[in-house]
Amino acid sequence: MSTKDFIIEQLKEQIADFKVKAKQETVGRVIEVGDGIARIEGVSDVMMSEMLEFKTSKGSVYGVALNLEEDRVGAIILGDYLGIKQGDEVKCLKRILEAPVGESLVGRVVNPLGEPLDGKGEIAAVKHYPVEKIAPGVITRESVKQPVQTGIKVIDAIIPIGRGQRELIIGDRQIGKSAIAIDTIINQKGQKMKCVYVAIGQKESKVAGLVAKLEQCGAMEYTIVVLAGASDPASLLYIAPYAGCAMAEYFLDKGEDVLIVYDDLSKHAVSYREISLLLRRPPGREAYPGDIFYLHSRLLERACKLNKDFGGGSITALPIIETQAGDMSAYIPTNVISITDGQIYLMPELFYQGSRPAVDAGLSVSRVGSSAQIKAMKKVAGKMKLEAAQFRELAAFVQFGSDLDKDTKAKLERGKRLSEIFKQGQYSPVPAANQVLIFYALINGLADDVPVEKISDFETGLFKYAAVSGAKILKEISEKQDLNDELEKKMKELINDYKDSEIWLRQET
Repeated sequence: MSTKDFIIEQLKEQIADFKVKAKQETVGRVIEVGDGIARIEGVSDVMMSEMLEFKTSKGSVYGVALNLEEDRVGAIILGDYLGIKQGDEVKCLKRILEAPVGESLVGRVVNPLGEPLDGKGEIAAVKHYPVEKIAPGVITRESVKQPVQTGIKVIDAIIPIGRGQRELIIGDRQIGKSAIAIDTIINQKGQKMKCVYVAIGQKESKVAGLVAKLEQCGAMEYTIVVLAGASDPASLLYIAPYAGCAMAEYFLDKGEDVLIVYDDLSKHAVSYREISLLLRRPPGREAYPGDIFYLHSRLLERACKLNKDFGGGSITALPIIETQAGDMSAYIPTNVISITDGQIYLMPELFYQGSRPAVDAGLSVSRVGSSAQIKAMKKVAGKMKLEAAQFRELAAFVQFGSDLDKDTKAKLERGKRLSEIFKQGQYSPVPAANQVLIFYALINGLADDVPVEKISDFETGLFKYAAVSGAKILKEISEKQDLNDELEKKMKELINDYKDSEIWLRQET
């Protein structure tokens, strides 16, 4: 066979095996852009929440399809939209908006797209999870009964939080809402719980300070911080809580427990209102779009406690809502209260009086109740919520100078001591065993002879004394998580020994 014939045969064989692998892509054009919103034509088969890629002179910018209209699509742009101009090419990526997840995110500060913001290098994500996901069904769940120890005495005693619960933190600005969430994260050290802190519309400087404090306390070892700052576009603020929840669901699927803080959903609602108005969706009540309730309900429904057949993991959500002049009945606060399993209400009057955390025992509630407490705490804190609420009513009544009977005076004195015990400094969570010890002293009248102004000193001294002389007792409370007659006797002896010790006698004088 000649060389020419050989080449022809080879070409015939290659042509016979050739198969066209055509790649189909949906490509459209930008017809209008501005304020982080783009209107696109030519992408008629795009899906709701599908990711879009905008080709610009500076590179690719990503967006999400939100408004599917008859002849055009309204999309939000996730990032710098200033490089996008009319006529630019837009490609449909055939995948719903997703966020990177995995162990590599733990200890890092990222934006809602999983891009690092802490200068510690790139993050190698294990998987990508869709940011929007249907919440686990009722059959897969079980009742909330395992506690989340916050380390904050007033919460662990009278408004307990369980793993899988959604507990709202609500109050005016600058009265300690974020402080409660951060203290709870710090207290999870050694509790086998991952934490996700989602900062929505917060100042970057404030978040940097919080991250520094978490690192100082060793809490960043089990925490992911998702930041959509005040200077970021509304689109990133809108997807931030969903992205944070997706990151938490990775650990849920592994059977682990996760605590997620949304700080705060008021700013999230404002960002969605901004997006909706730019997309020309009609405003509803208080200019918020009609689906704002669904926006938060589909987010918070993803917090759950799964049963053992489905891994046994949990997501506990602590959404934060900022009220205006204490108005809990405003539109957004009302919405989120109706979705959650209770609320921790912070009262400005208490805050300015020096009662911090400024938790109002009357308006705060946990719909899970004592089932989310260890048995030891349940025994010592049973009547505390009622006593704390009664004390505020009585204190208001006493201002009128009425004569009081013996029982009312006793309740007032007990209430004063209770209020002092509930005062707690920031970044100083108290272990559950120590809380049981001081509450036991209070409810059994062992602190009745301690002057109200000395209660704080009494508590501090008791904890120091117990750390040395009562270490075995504290360990027993932590391990058994219950009280029996013998353990109660030991606790009583420990408290009386402390009151007779030189440490307390010196402080008393």
